[in-house]
Amino acid sequence: MAPGLLWLTALMIVPCLLIFVLAFYERGIYGGIDWNAPTLGNFRRAADYLYVSIFLDSARIAAITTAIALLIGYPAAFAISRAPARWQTSLLFLAILPFWTNYLIRTYAWIVLLNPVGLINSALIGIGATIAPLPLLYNEFAVILGLVYSYTPFVVLAIYSSLQRLDPSYAEASRDLGASALTTFLRITLPLTAAGVAAGAVFVFVLSIGNFVTPDLLGGGKLQMIGNLIYDQFLTARDWPFGATLSGLLIALMMLALAFQAMAARHAGGGHA
Repeated sequence: MAPGLLWLTALMIVPCLLIFVLAFYERGIYGGIDWNAPTLGNFRRAADYLYVSIFLDSARIAAITTAIALLIGYPAAFAISRAPARWQTSLLFLAILPFWTNYLIRTYAWIVLLNPVGLINSALIGIGATIAPLPLLYNEFAVILGLVYSYTPFVVLAIYSSLQRLDPSYAEASRDLGASALTTFLRITLPLTAAGVAAGAVFVFVLSIGNFVTPDLLGGGKLQMIGNLIYDQFLTARDWPFGATLSGLLIALMMLALAFQAMAARHAGGGHA
């Protein structure tokens, strides 16, 4: 286990500890760190309404993205798991095919599709659905759409894995006892795949709330999320301590999400037993 532990220590634990330490110092006059000025002021500043509202907006957008991804991903994973065995590998390949393309290229492709003279607006005007281009780009809708498109495959893979481990005899017993297909799904299939649902939800939520590329490109800089704020603090304002404070709070939120996922996994495991 030594190589793996060394890798995690060097690339995750040490950077997180560095972020934690920087949060307790002030920015230097010309940027950098003033190591002679330990302070808790960064945390008081992070509690300002402006930054709290950015956190809440980011969490709301990430939650909406997660909900939509689950609504799309669960039926897709269920359909793949019920497909003939010879087709399942091909269908999973199609689900993860977008990952074979660079993230920036995929994001720029949505700009081509959503802009006022793009393919979607041109098609809608062509069929008479609208007489003027719809505002599909550089807003919250575009950001959520881009995030859902990028991260839904994680949901499909996580839920498909849970469905594959599910013993089909449970659903058969439910139907033999007279339960409808909907009742069987709600009381048998869904609870026993809760671990996969939680894992997929955490994947999407964590990746969405910290994303800064999609809000910057599809939001046109009009939508400020916590990832963009942290990016600006480190690379534009050169206020590393405050950027570290915001990063630490975001990491804490992610750890809570991971703890929720672990609890859901244990609960599902107990229910399965």
